[in-house]
Amino acid sequence: MLSSPFVIAAVSFALSLGLTYTVREFARHYGFVAKPKSDRWHKRPTAMMGGVAIFLTTAIVFTLFLEHSRELWIILGASAFLFLVGLIDDAIQIKPYQKLIGQLIGAGIVVSSGLTLQWTSFEIINIGLTVFWLIGIANAINLLDNMDGLAAGIAAIAAFSLTLGFASSGGQETQVALTAAFTGALVGFLVFNFNPASIFMGDCGSMFVGFFLASMVLDNQIGGRSRSIVSILAVPALILFVPIFDTTFVTVLRKISGRKASQGGRDHTSHRLVALGLSERNAVLMLYGFAILAGSIALFVRELQPSQSLALIGFFIIILTIIGVYLSKVKVYEEQDEELALQNNAGYAFIYNLSHKRRIFEIFLDIFLITLCYYASYIFIFGELENTPNWVLFLKSLPLLIVIHLFAFLLVGVYRGLWRYTSIRDVLTFGKGVALGSILSILAILLLYRFENFSRTVFLFNAILLLAALSISRMAFKFFRQLLPLPISDAQCNVLIYGAGDGGEMVLRELKNNPEWNYVPIGFVDDDPMKKDKVIHGLKVFGGNGSLPSICRENDVQEILISFRNISKERIEEVREICRDSDISLKRAQLVIEPIEFE
Repeated sequence: MLSSPFVIAAVSFALSLGLTYTVREFARHYGFVAKPKSDRWHKRPTAMMGGVAIFLTTAIVFTLFLEHSRELWIILGASAFLFLVGLIDDAIQIKPYQKLIGQLIGAGIVVSSGLTLQWTSFEIINIGLTVFWLIGIANAINLLDNMDGLAAGIAAIAAFSLTLGFASSGGQETQVALTAAFTGALVGFLVFNFNPASIFMGDCGSMFVGFFLASMVLDNQIGGRSRSIVSILAVPALILFVPIFDTTFVTVLRKISGRKASQGGRDHTSHRLVALGLSERNAVLMLYGFAILAGSIALFVRELQPSQSLALIGFFIIILTIIGVYLSKVKVYEEQDEELALQNNAGYAFIYNLSHKRRIFEIFLDIFLITLCYYASYIFIFGELENTPNWVLFLKSLPLLIVIHLFAFLLVGVYRGLWRYTSIRDVLTFGKGVALGSILSILAILLLYRFENFSRTVFLFNAILLLAALSISRMAFKFFRQLLPLPISDAQCNVLIYGAGDGGEMVLRELKNNPEWNYVPIGFVDDDPMKKDKVIHGLKVFGGNGSLPSICRENDVQEILISFRNISKERIEEVREICRDSDISLKRAQLVIEPIEFE
């Protein structure tokens, strides 16, 4: 028997490489290929049945090289049954209810062996939650398998996180070995599945992978040393956070738009990231990053106090909630379909209208930020907080701080701004709100508790943290717009902005705020030699004196936009001649204010 997890993973990786190559050639030879469809992402026929290689690798390595136990045989056996259900679906396309029955049978095998999520003190509830967990994760991985390398990569990261979790718990060498083998099998398959993929795992792979991961999480020692309720609940969900997030996100948005949650579509998290301008590879890698972050948090919270775990998890959820709100604004359906859904679905109409009035979300967000910053201030100043006199002070003063700060924010106008247009002026408003809230909080505590045993340093540090948290949260949408590239279109036009002043900066913002114009700004050009080689919002300023033709030629410029009005007629004629000789369009971009005639 092999003992080293690294050796086991290496053996599994090598075996998976060979089996995946063999399965791919077999699938191509006998016509087991996925053909492009309107509701699918891939654009060319691609070999299927990659899940056969993942399953066979895991089963062979477990049978020949690892120690066996009753629980692991049950997990592998039930997962093998789900593999067969998926294989049948790949071959003859069985009905959704038939797949569900197969998933229920697999879940029944696991639950009847005594493996359940110990989330409550009621066994019948634990059994129901376990069945929902097993079926939910199996389908979540299936839904996540919508882009080259996505499901396999996310599953490999989750399996690696599980391996580390088992290893750090101690006494679970068999589980460590099996999850290491499973990780190696996934990585070996990923070599052929990453963009551009030459083979897909199919339903046989996604159902096996999802069910196996969900089953391995059921080990009752994975919660960590503290065994707090937070770690018991959060660790499994964090390890598999990306498929859970994507499935929930897609299901909710499809339901409120009147679509079936089970139907295919290009509205997943990965698709929306591509629609925002990321390449397919970068979209997948970004989701890998979220999976790694979630897995790291899962391992970290196991060793923290419950309140610290809640704070860390809450912060992570807030970040992803903001990202989810931002991604939900991406247009993936036809506008005509959205209007029809608004007319026929009262629930969708309510949520759609509520999304344009997000003040309720802002208030709940601020309640969390006030709590988190106040808690972080105590931790930073005093270190340990729970079961100390400072914990009592924190709990009795927190409701007061929340109410006073919200009142201060309302008073100074924090809730009047639009997130996407947040600027330095708004940050000054946030500063006024935080300062007013902090002063009123100190006065209230002074009147109610005489400020006895409270620390002034805590309130000072809390004000600094809260101002930073407010500013960052409000600038999140603007940050995402700057971070992500402009969507790529076949009709895109490379444009050079003439004038690197206020007008040019305004033109650049308009181009970025209106991607449907298909303008791709490649830089500025200005006749002022002092501005040459400077950078505005990441774009270089080129010198315009005598070098405009070469700049246009080297950067494949198709159009020049003049951004200022006080350009001389002589210079316009020079630029027009250059554009005529280089076959480049010339336009003027300017703000026009004109009266409206009344009849």
